[in-house]
Amino acid sequence: MSSYISWVIKVSSLASQIGRSFAIAKKDMLIFYLKGPVVIMGLLFPLFLFIAFLIGRDLSHEYLFVALIAMTAFFTSTAVGPTIIPWEARSKTFERLISTPISITTVLLGDMQASFCFGLIITFAISLSSIFLHISLNLLIFIPAALLSLLTFSAMTILMSSYPPTDVPADVMMLSSLVKFTLLFVSGIFVPLDKLPGYARAITYISPLTYLVDALRYSTGLNGFIPLWIDFLALFIFGILFFALGVMVHKRVLEERFM
Repeated sequence: MSSYISWVIKVSSLASQIGRSFAIAKKDMLIFYLKGPVVIMGLLFPLFLFIAFLIGRDLSHEYLFVALIAMTAFFTSTAVGPTIIPWEARSKTFERLISTPISITTVLLGDMQASFCFGLIITFAISLSSIFLHISLNLLIFIPAALLSLLTFSAMTILMSSYPPTDVPADVMMLSSLVKFTLLFVSGIFVPLDKLPGYARAITYISPLTYLVDALRYSTGLNGFIPLWIDFLALFIFGILFFALGVMVHKRVLEERFM
Protein backbone atom coordinates (compact mmCIF):
# COMPACT_ATOMS: atom_id res chain seq x y z
CA MET A 1 0.00 0.00 0.00
CA SER A 2 2.80 2.38 0.92
CA SER A 3 4.57 1.70 -2.39
CA TYR A 4 1.35 2.52 -4.25
CA ILE A 5 0.98 5.81 -2.34
CA SER A 6 4.62 6.64 -3.06
CA TRP A 7 4.07 5.93 -6.75
CA VAL A 8 0.97 8.18 -6.81
CA ILE A 9 2.92 10.99 -5.15
CA LYS A 10 5.72 10.70 -7.68
CA VAL A 11 3.29 10.74 -10.61
CA SER A 12 1.47 13.71 -9.12
CA SER A 13 4.76 15.58 -8.64
CA LEU A 14 5.83 14.81 -12.20
CA ALA A 15 2.49 16.02 -13.57
CA SER A 16 2.83 19.19 -11.50
CA GLN A 17 6.33 19.88 -12.87
CA ILE A 18 5.16 19.29 -16.45
CA GLY A 19 2.27 21.69 -15.91
CA ARG A 20 4.71 24.31 -14.63
CA SER A 21 6.91 23.77 -17.67
CA PHE A 22 3.90 24.62 -19.87
CA ALA A 23 3.50 27.88 -17.96
CA ILE A 24 7.19 28.69 -18.49
CA ALA A 25 6.86 27.91 -22.20
CA LYS A 26 3.85 30.25 -22.47
CA LYS A 27 5.83 33.01 -20.76
CA ASP A 28 8.75 32.49 -23.14
CA MET A 29 6.46 32.64 -26.18
CA LEU A 30 4.98 35.98 -25.09
CA ILE A 31 8.35 37.55 -24.31
CA PHE A 32 10.91 36.16 -26.76
CA TYR A 33 9.19 35.36 -30.05
CA LEU A 34 9.43 38.94 -31.30
CA LYS A 35 12.94 39.65 -30.03
CA GLY A 36 15.28 40.96 -32.73
CA PRO A 37 17.79 38.07 -32.72
CA VAL A 38 14.97 35.52 -32.84
CA VAL A 39 13.32 37.16 -35.86
CA ILE A 40 16.64 37.57 -37.67
CA MET A 41 18.07 34.10 -37.01
CA GLY A 42 14.76 32.26 -37.08
CA LEU A 43 13.00 33.90 -40.03
CA LEU A 44 15.07 36.29 -42.10
CA PHE A 45 18.34 34.38 -42.19
CA PRO A 46 16.98 31.03 -43.44
CA LEU A 47 14.88 32.93 -46.01
CA PHE A 48 17.86 34.74 -47.52
CA LEU A 49 20.04 31.63 -47.24
CA PHE A 50 17.49 29.65 -49.22
CA ILE A 51 17.23 32.40 -51.86
CA ALA A 52 21.01 32.36 -52.24
CA PHE A 53 20.89 28.57 -52.54
CA LEU A 54 18.13 28.78 -55.16
CA ILE A 55 19.53 31.42 -57.50
CA GLY A 56 21.36 30.07 -60.53
CA ARG A 57 20.53 26.42 -59.88
CA ASP A 58 18.37 24.16 -61.98
CA LEU A 59 17.02 21.90 -59.24
CA SER A 60 13.89 19.81 -58.96
CA HIS A 61 10.99 21.00 -56.84
CA GLU A 62 11.52 18.05 -54.50
CA TYR A 63 15.17 18.91 -53.93
CA LEU A 64 14.31 22.56 -53.24
CA PHE A 65 11.51 21.58 -50.88
CA VAL A 66 13.83 19.35 -48.86
CA ALA A 67 16.37 22.16 -48.53
CA LEU A 68 13.71 24.72 -47.61
CA ILE A 69 12.08 22.61 -44.91
CA ALA A 70 15.39 21.44 -43.45
CA MET A 71 16.72 25.01 -43.17
CA THR A 72 13.43 26.29 -41.78
CA ALA A 73 13.10 23.55 -39.16
CA PHE A 74 16.73 23.89 -38.10
CA PHE A 75 16.90 27.67 -37.79
CA THR A 76 13.44 28.31 -36.34
CA SER A 77 13.70 25.68 -33.61
CA THR A 78 17.18 26.87 -32.60
CA ALA A 79 16.44 30.61 -32.68
CA VAL A 80 14.63 31.03 -29.36
CA GLY A 81 16.40 28.70 -26.92
CA PRO A 82 19.91 30.21 -26.80
CA THR A 83 18.55 33.68 -26.00
CA ILE A 84 16.23 32.88 -23.09
CA ILE A 85 18.61 32.04 -20.23
CA PRO A 86 21.09 34.93 -20.83
CA TRP A 87 18.28 37.48 -21.16
CA GLU A 88 16.57 36.26 -18.01
CA ALA A 89 19.87 36.12 -16.12
CA ARG A 90 20.50 39.75 -17.09
CA SER A 91 17.03 40.90 -16.03
CA LYS A 92 17.29 38.84 -12.78
CA THR A 93 14.09 36.94 -13.60
CA PHE A 94 16.01 33.67 -13.95
CA GLU A 95 17.31 33.95 -10.40
CA ARG A 96 13.78 34.63 -9.18
CA LEU A 97 12.43 31.70 -11.19
CA ILE A 98 14.76 29.04 -9.83
CA SER A 99 14.15 30.25 -6.26
CA THR A 100 10.56 29.02 -6.60
CA PRO A 101 9.57 25.33 -6.13
CA ILE A 102 10.58 24.56 -9.73
CA SER A 103 13.54 22.42 -10.69
CA ILE A 104 16.08 23.63 -13.25
CA THR A 105 15.03 20.68 -15.41
CA THR A 106 11.45 21.98 -15.47
CA VAL A 107 12.64 25.45 -16.46
CA LEU A 108 14.73 24.05 -19.29
CA LEU A 109 11.88 21.81 -20.42
CA GLY A 110 9.67 24.90 -20.67
CA ASP A 111 12.35 26.70 -22.71
CA MET A 112 12.59 23.67 -24.99
CA GLN A 113 8.82 23.67 -25.52
CA ALA A 114 8.91 27.35 -26.51
CA SER A 115 11.61 26.61 -29.10
CA PHE A 116 9.65 23.62 -30.38
CA CYS A 117 6.41 25.57 -30.82
CA PHE A 118 8.17 28.39 -32.69
CA GLY A 119 9.71 25.90 -35.09
CA LEU A 120 6.49 23.90 -35.39
CA ILE A 121 4.32 26.83 -36.42
CA ILE A 122 6.66 28.15 -39.07
CA THR A 123 7.87 24.80 -40.44
CA PHE A 124 4.39 23.42 -41.01
CA ALA A 125 3.25 26.73 -42.51
CA ILE A 126 6.15 26.60 -44.97
CA SER A 127 5.44 22.94 -45.72
CA LEU A 128 2.19 24.02 -47.39
CA SER A 129 4.38 25.13 -50.29
CA SER A 130 4.38 21.47 -51.32
CA ILE A 131 0.83 22.01 -52.61
CA PHE A 132 1.89 24.81 -54.94
CA LEU A 133 5.00 22.92 -56.04
CA HIS A 134 2.83 19.86 -56.84
CA ILE A 135 4.95 17.62 -54.64
CA SER A 136 3.46 14.29 -53.64
CA LEU A 137 4.39 14.30 -49.96
CA ASN A 138 4.34 11.11 -47.91
CA LEU A 139 2.87 12.46 -44.67
CA LEU A 140 3.52 9.19 -42.80
CA ILE A 141 7.22 9.98 -43.13
CA PHE A 142 7.17 13.78 -43.26
CA ILE A 143 5.14 14.50 -40.12
CA PRO A 144 7.04 12.24 -37.64
CA ALA A 145 10.38 13.27 -39.19
CA ALA A 146 9.54 16.96 -38.81
CA LEU A 147 8.21 16.61 -35.26
CA LEU A 148 11.14 14.50 -34.07
CA SER A 149 13.71 16.80 -35.64
CA LEU A 150 12.07 19.90 -34.15
CA LEU A 151 12.23 18.30 -30.71
CA THR A 152 15.88 17.33 -31.28
CA PHE A 153 16.92 20.80 -32.45
CA SER A 154 14.99 22.39 -29.57
CA ALA A 155 16.84 20.12 -27.14
CA MET A 156 20.09 21.19 -28.78
CA THR A 157 19.38 24.81 -27.81
CA ILE A 158 19.32 23.75 -24.15
CA LEU A 159 22.90 22.60 -24.53
CA MET A 160 23.81 25.71 -26.55
CA SER A 161 22.54 28.04 -23.81
CA SER A 162 24.36 26.21 -21.04
CA TYR A 163 27.84 27.56 -21.68
CA PRO A 164 29.34 30.08 -21.27
CA PRO A 165 27.37 30.99 -18.10
CA THR A 166 26.91 34.62 -19.08
CA ASP A 167 24.14 37.19 -18.97
CA VAL A 168 25.18 38.63 -22.34
CA PRO A 169 22.93 37.16 -25.08
CA ALA A 170 25.43 38.08 -27.81
CA ASP A 171 28.06 35.77 -26.31
CA VAL A 172 25.74 32.78 -26.44
CA MET A 173 24.38 33.70 -29.87
CA MET A 174 27.89 33.93 -31.29
CA LEU A 175 28.83 30.46 -30.06
CA SER A 176 25.50 28.90 -31.06
CA SER A 177 25.76 30.44 -34.54
CA LEU A 178 29.19 28.90 -34.99
CA VAL A 179 27.80 25.47 -34.05
CA LYS A 180 24.72 25.84 -36.25
CA PHE A 181 26.63 26.93 -39.35
CA THR A 182 29.09 24.09 -38.91
CA LEU A 183 26.28 21.54 -38.71
CA LEU A 184 24.45 23.17 -41.61
CA PHE A 185 27.32 22.92 -44.07
CA VAL A 186 28.10 19.29 -43.24
CA SER A 187 24.49 18.11 -43.38
CA GLY A 188 24.06 17.12 -47.01
CA ILE A 189 21.74 20.01 -47.87
CA PHE A 190 24.05 21.63 -50.38
CA VAL A 191 25.73 18.45 -51.64
CA PRO A 192 23.82 15.12 -51.50
CA LEU A 193 25.44 12.42 -49.41
CA ASP A 194 25.83 10.04 -52.34
CA LYS A 195 28.01 12.61 -54.14
CA LEU A 196 30.41 13.13 -51.26
CA PRO A 197 33.70 11.25 -50.91
CA GLY A 198 33.91 8.74 -48.08
CA TYR A 199 35.82 10.92 -45.61
CA ALA A 200 33.44 13.86 -46.12
CA ARG A 201 30.41 11.61 -45.78
CA ALA A 202 31.70 10.33 -42.44
CA ILE A 203 31.80 13.92 -41.14
CA THR A 204 28.14 14.50 -42.08
CA TYR A 205 27.02 11.83 -39.63
CA ILE A 206 27.89 14.09 -36.67
CA SER A 207 25.14 16.52 -37.71
CA PRO A 208 21.57 15.72 -36.62
CA LEU A 209 20.42 17.82 -39.56
CA THR A 210 21.83 15.15 -41.90
CA TYR A 211 19.22 12.66 -40.73
CA LEU A 212 16.36 15.12 -41.20
CA VAL A 213 17.50 15.88 -44.73
CA ASP A 214 17.70 12.18 -45.53
CA ALA A 215 14.24 11.49 -44.06
CA LEU A 216 12.76 14.41 -46.00
CA ARG A 217 14.18 12.99 -49.20
CA TYR A 218 12.27 9.76 -48.53
CA SER A 219 9.08 11.74 -47.87
CA THR A 220 9.27 13.52 -51.25
CA GLY A 221 10.04 10.41 -53.29
CA LEU A 222 13.75 11.10 -53.69
CA ASN A 223 16.30 8.44 -52.90
CA GLY A 224 17.63 8.48 -49.36
CA PHE A 225 21.15 7.41 -48.53
CA ILE A 226 20.68 6.21 -44.94
CA PRO A 227 18.04 3.61 -43.97
CA LEU A 228 14.95 5.48 -42.80
CA TRP A 229 14.81 3.75 -39.43
CA ILE A 230 18.35 4.91 -38.71
CA ASP A 231 17.33 8.50 -39.52
CA PHE A 232 14.60 8.34 -36.88
CA LEU A 233 16.75 6.52 -34.33
CA ALA A 234 19.63 8.97 -34.75
CA LEU A 235 17.35 11.98 -34.29
CA PHE A 236 15.89 10.41 -31.15
CA ILE A 237 19.31 9.63 -29.65
CA PHE A 238 20.64 13.11 -30.47
CA GLY A 239 17.60 14.68 -28.80
CA ILE A 240 17.96 12.70 -25.58
CA LEU A 241 21.70 13.32 -25.49
CA PHE A 242 21.39 17.09 -26.09
CA PHE A 243 18.79 17.58 -23.37
CA ALA A 244 20.58 15.40 -20.80
CA LEU A 245 23.93 17.11 -21.37
CA GLY A 246 22.28 20.55 -21.39
CA VAL A 247 20.62 19.94 -18.01
CA MET A 248 23.86 18.58 -16.57
CA VAL A 249 25.93 21.58 -17.68
CA HIS A 250 23.28 24.08 -16.56
CA LYS A 251 23.29 22.55 -13.08
CA ARG A 252 27.09 22.70 -12.89
CA VAL A 253 27.37 26.38 -13.91
CA LEU A 254 24.23 27.61 -12.14
CA GLU A 255 26.11 29.42 -9.36
CA GLU A 256 28.46 31.09 -11.85
CA ARG A 257 25.54 32.87 -13.51
CA PHE A 258 24.90 34.91 -10.37
CA MET A 259 28.47 35.76 -9.47
